Amino acid sequence: MRPPRGKLSPEALARLVAPHLGAARSEVLVGPRAGVDCAIVRVGEGRVMAVTTDPLSIVPALGLADSARLACHLVASDLWTTGIAPAYAAVSLQLPLGLDDADLGAFAAAMGAAWDALGVAVVTGHTGRYDGCEGTIVGAATLFGFGDEHRYVGPAFVAAGDRVLITKGCAIETTAIAARLVPERLGRTLDAAGMKRARGMLAEVSVVADCRALLAVGVREQGVTALHDATEGGVLGGLIELALAAGRVLRVERARIPLSAEAHAACEAFGVDPYRALSAGTLIATVRPGRAGAALAALAAAGIAAADVGEVGGTGGALELVEPGGEVVTLREPPPDPYWDAYARAVREG
Repeated sequence: MRPPRGKLSPEALARLVAPHLGAARSEVLVGPRAGVDCAIVRVGEGRVMAVTTDPLSIVPALGLADSARLACHLVASDLWTTGIAPAYAAVSLQLPLGLDDADLGAFAAAMGAAWDALGVAVVTGHTGRYDGCEGTIVGAATLFGFGDEHRYVGPAFVAAGDRVLITKGCAIETTAIAARLVPERLGRTLDAAGMKRARGMLAEVSVVADCRALLAVGVREQGVTALHDATEGGVLGGLIELALAAGRVLRVERARIPLSAEAHAACEAFGVDPYRALSAGTLIATVRPGRAGAALAALAAAGIAAADVGEVGGTGGALELVEPGGEVVTLREPPPDPYWDAYARAVREG
């Protein structure tokens, strides 16, 4: 049977990849594991380095400039979830033979502008054209940032009683891409204003501003304990990943999770569940209960919609999803993201 598209399941990751991670080094404080997008490495007395890596893509429905900005913000968003800002990038581009110099120049220029706006310097990399590189993924970027050891956040700091916050809502990236990939189909449900809002969601496919606003409130005992970007697997997948990484039960009410009319329509057009579909741009945060109000106020002041959707319970590593009728469904493993199959189907159908 063909493996599913998208990220490996936690079980497959643990079985196929986790046993083969090279040497063990004592300075690695946070290493690779399911639900954790970044490493934390001690580099000196009281100082740490945050590291993350992610694919870079050229999405035909978005075009070169928007694809470049999106790619940069996706990897930068991951690093910002540590509480440490990205500073340096290593970029590797394995390009299709059909990408001519004009298109490569346009893509590189747009990436450069995005890195500059993010405060990131590209310090090394590799670029080439090769046979067999005909897909939308054209390479990868690794980001590095440095900060104080007592300032980073992550699943290890999540505690019972923390409030669970979600910014923006469900299926942000799915909606933005659907508005460009299947506009006629989506336009049967949304009016012109709705289509404009759906297309505009592309600018929201980043959690950099979300993280900045929340981190200003305080970290660990003074505020934010963990941040997680809900990408593949959507909002529910992100919640499950955070629960597994923290070893805690997250009890969340589905009715409190924001779902816009545009996202609902886009997911209907794609035939996917909006709560499970690709939602880069949605930030999941756990915050000490006494600082949740300040956190929501900080997001509102930055013009970012957010909702308090639940709380952290005891140990267990699971999402307890409270349905509108009161039924509680316990979820312990993020399912494959339905977006990838839907995207492939839409491309095949033209």
